[in-house]
Amino acid sequence: MLKQSRTRGFARQVGTIAVTLVGLLILTFVIGRMMPADPVRAIVGEEATQDTYMQVYQELGLDRPLPVQFVMYLRDVVTGDFGTSIRTGQPVIHDIAAVMPATLELATLAILIGATLGITMGVIAAVKKDQWPDQLIRVISLAGHSMPIFWTGMIALLIFYAWLGWVGGGGRIDDYFIGLVPEVTHFILIDAALAGEWEVFWSALNHMILPASLLGYSSSAYITRMTRSFMLDQINQEYVTTARVKGLSVRQTIWRHAFLNIRVQLVTIVALAYGALLEGAVLIETVFSWPGFGQYLTSNLMIGDMNAVMTCVLLVGVIFIALNLLSDVLYRVFDPRTR
Repeated sequence: MLKQSRTRGFARQVGTIAVTLVGLLILTFVIGRMMPADPVRAIVGEEATQDTYMQVYQELGLDRPLPVQFVMYLRDVVTGDFGTSIRTGQPVIHDIAAVMPATLELATLAILIGATLGITMGVIAAVKKDQWPDQLIRVISLAGHSMPIFWTGMIALLIFYAWLGWVGGGGRIDDYFIGLVPEVTHFILIDAALAGEWEVFWSALNHMILPASLLGYSSSAYITRMTRSFMLDQINQEYVTTARVKGLSVRQTIWRHAFLNIRVQLVTIVALAYGALLEGAVLIETVFSWPGFGQYLTSNLMIGDMNAVMTCVLLVGVIFIALNLLSDVLYRVFDPRTR
């Protein structure tokens, strides 16, 4: 009976993922067709003749009915053909594979900063509810959530780079270090450490710390609010009162009991925050000239490169689906009752 129940649960999960992917493909296709940019004009240029325009228009299949175009799009996606980028002349999937490590590295450092800061502040705010630490943390969180990331990026560059010189400027690394480290993993910090090039490592970290801190601060606002809410719910439970009556200290009660009961919920919060960082790094990468996924999407959107734009949109959706699936797996690891 238990085995049948697990099989049905697995089948439902697979079915849900399949339906979500199909819906994502439909949404991506519709967005591609509704964009005001003309993909044909982006290819042939403004000076092309009408005959040339119509030839490319037919080659792209845009003269066919929309259901036929969707089937063609679905066939290409299934076979791994996402088209060629107009800007680079390379397959889009190759371009994304080249720029994605930079964004993953930045977002990973950012979520480590954001989760550490957000969870710590959220717990403190819950324990000190309505006291001055709680009020201060709520103001800090509100500021992180309210201030536009591109504005904080420019102000931070002005202060910490131009005035104080504490961090590196735009780009992923100093220009004179480019090409010194073999690209093994395409993550500059890991590659520099593997090669023993510690000057390159510290240069890369110096360039990364400011945009990662800004992204981490932005995500910590959401994590702080949710952690505070979860912790307040646990603090009001009877087992916390019982633990205090038995003589456990506040620290033991909070971290060894109450916090352990919210870690499952925090898994989803942190996973969604990480996905949002991958998606929302567009503005911060533009401000810091960071050669990642966000800047790639922005530059191709500006010139109407629909193959690249549609693939980027599809990838963001797939990332969120994968993170939700990972959250479900971690749920079962942290909470045996869900197994």
